[in-house]
Amino acid sequence: MKANGKTVHEILINVPEERAEAFNKLHEVIVKNLPKGFEAGISYGGLGYVIPHALYPAGYHCKPAEPLPFAGIASQKGSINFYHMGMYADPKLLKWFETEYPKHSKQKLDMGKSCVRFKKMEDIPFKLVGELMQKMSVKDWIDKYEALYLPKPKAVKKGLK
Repeated sequence: MKANGKTVHEILINVPEERAEAFNKLHEVIVKNLPKGFEAGISYGGLGYVIPHALYPAGYHCKPAEPLPFAGIASQKGSINFYHMGMYADPKLLKWFETEYPKHSKQKLDMGKSCVRFKKMEDIPFKLVGELMQKMSVKDWIDKYEALYLPKPKAVKKGLK
């Protein structure tokens, strides 16, 4: 589901009324806890938290015109979805989140790859999301991203020209 808006502000003011308070609070928590270098912006037509081209000129390998994505939020049909690429890329970070989640929410963790679905707005673990956002710096994310997702140079076989 594409976000309704072409700027961060437009997306935030066009969230369905019944989700607006929780969605905007989630955005505020994320922005407040973003390490230096990340910024809120439009990423793949939605609200994302990215490394801008000014810091990472190559952009996202799948679509270099896009800044390097890191996290995002979206209002979907049945939930507010929170995306965090760092958890998808770093098993230790994912394990930490899975261990901490029950301490912060009464709801069972509903997660797939980098996506956490919040179906009950009153049970969004805002504090936990804030802590998660602080756990990976821009340098950490770039290093992890390049190691895992960029094509590796082909090895040159000795003795062949």
